[in-house]
Amino acid sequence: MKLQSAVLVHLGFGKYVRSDQVTAVIPIEEERGPGRRTFVHLQGEADPIVASRAEDTIVRDLVQEPREVTQSRQQQEILQDLLVDLGNVNSTVRRISRDEGGLDLERLERRIRQVLEN
Repeated sequence: MKLQSAVLVHLGFGKYVRSDQVTAVIPIEEERGPGRRTFVHLQGEADPIVASRAEDTIVRDLVQEPREVTQSRQQQEILQDLLVDLGNVNSTVRRISRDEGGLDLERLERRIRQVLEN
């Protein structure tokens, strides 16, 4: 398992820590209950943070990419595929789609390139 670098991990009740600062995740065994599920030790801190989330969900968030990162990567891949496919559309089809359907494929290609460059 590899920790995600510098990703904020939610500990519950508005608490977040950077993933690369976490040194240990230990379940609370005594006096465990709502708001007291896990001790999260951080680099350079003597006392752990008490997290309200279970240790397995915190560990999962530490080692997996956040959903937003995964979705963003998928969206970029879709845009790249679309750009390749648009490049294969011949000039006659482009003219017809623009004049008859109001779909300007050149403008769409420019916009996709702008998004992918950022």
